[in-house]
Amino acid sequence: MGIKTHAVWDSRFLNQVFDSMAEGVFTLDKVGRISSWNPAMEHISGYGAEEVLGQPCAFLNFNRCFGKICPTNTDECGIFKHGRTEVTECFLRHKSGRNVPVIKNARVVQDEDGVTIGGVETVTDLTELNEARIRAEEAMRRLNEIHQFHNIIGKSHAMQEVFAAIKASAASEAAILIQGESGTGKELVAGAIHYHSERANKPLVTVNCSALSESLLESELFGHVKGAFTGAHRDRMGRFEEADGGTIFLDEIGEISPFIQVKLLRVLQELEIERVGESRRRKIDIRLITATHQDLYKRVGQGLFRDDLYYRLKVFPIYLPPLRHRKEDIPLLANHFIHRYNQKTGMKIQSITQNAMRVIMDYDWPGNVRELENAIEHAFVLSNGDQIDVFDLPVEVRQTGYRPASYLKNFPSKSRAVLSGKLVREKLIEVLNESGWNKAEAARRLGLNRTVVWRYMKKWDIPLQKL
Repeated sequence: MGIKTHAVWDSRFLNQVFDSMAEGVFTLDKVGRISSWNPAMEHISGYGAEEVLGQPCAFLNFNRCFGKICPTNTDECGIFKHGRTEVTECFLRHKSGRNVPVIKNARVVQDEDGVTIGGVETVTDLTELNEARIRAEEAMRRLNEIHQFHNIIGKSHAMQEVFAAIKASAASEAAILIQGESGTGKELVAGAIHYHSERANKPLVTVNCSALSESLLESELFGHVKGAFTGAHRDRMGRFEEADGGTIFLDEIGEISPFIQVKLLRVLQELEIERVGESRRRKIDIRLITATHQDLYKRVGQGLFRDDLYYRLKVFPIYLPPLRHRKEDIPLLANHFIHRYNQKTGMKIQSITQNAMRVIMDYDWPGNVRELENAIEHAFVLSNGDQIDVFDLPVEVRQTGYRPASYLKNFPSKSRAVLSGKLVREKLIEVLNESGWNKAEAARRLGLNRTVVWRYMKKWDIPLQKL
């Protein structure tokens, strides 16, 4: 079936071209009425040519045209006013009543004297593309669900083990000790355990033990009665009582004094507390979760932490690996934070450039996941485009020579000398030998980019493999 028109077109070739186009094409006469209609337009709109020929363009109910609802006459039509439209993504009303997502483009047609004799419009159906987008978004959502557990994100084997430990511990009442460096997400793990347990509808009370002095921490945990000390003007319930029936999470448990250790041990043994200044015992029903960034076992050996309390706390230990030991999770985490800050700021950053991602992957993240989130937030402040680039990142992340003091402790003294001194051929060979001639590992030990190591090897005629 060819194009149907009021006037007979001279060009059979043009007729066949229009007939074979996958895009919808229709023309308007000089008063804005539809004068031709190709088969693709019939498919997109549901209307046959006999139903639309002679109808005004407004008959199609495009929802946007020059930022306005489609007008009913050529005097107001932007196509005839401006000569053409910008490519516009909008909706066309299908004969069945549903909205069809389309891209619309239009321009006027003029004769040899520059007089407008009509217009031509093209319409591209976006239905399949939109459905593909939806499927991709759904697939990404499901993928994120697989790699996410109660806002804790990770696809690495280490994090899958953490997820399994959370599920197992949530089903029990055992005391949990969460160990890991600062910024690894210990509080998130405590929350996940609580909200997946039978106590989920009861309080989760969090106390940072390192933020308070011994006397203040005692009052915070156990409460006090009026007159117990200067400033105690009324009775006050402690955090243990507030958590009754639920969970109490004591963060930085390694910081508590010997006196508080004794009182905490008594709570675990008897499930009773006494408010400061009171001799009355009060029964409590709590689930205890503690966390520390310190090596508690080492502190026990140093006499700084009671061994009987230590073993009471670590009935079920969970270890959170530092980010530098699960680098495969970094892109997933970075994309998660980009999505979060897009929602928070209204920006539309899509991704991270390859160069910036290489810098992020090379950095050791001494502050762990918290530092990564801060770096992404920093990048949102500086970024001017839809991608985060190298110079949007904090300076300590993008300085290839930067390495925190904790990083240096992991290497032999000879390698530390290389990091702090001037690199020469002999030192580079020495580090290559220590690294098994793995150039990437040598670069990490030297605090350099791998490309720089390759350049030095070429400059000093060092073979790529050990001779």
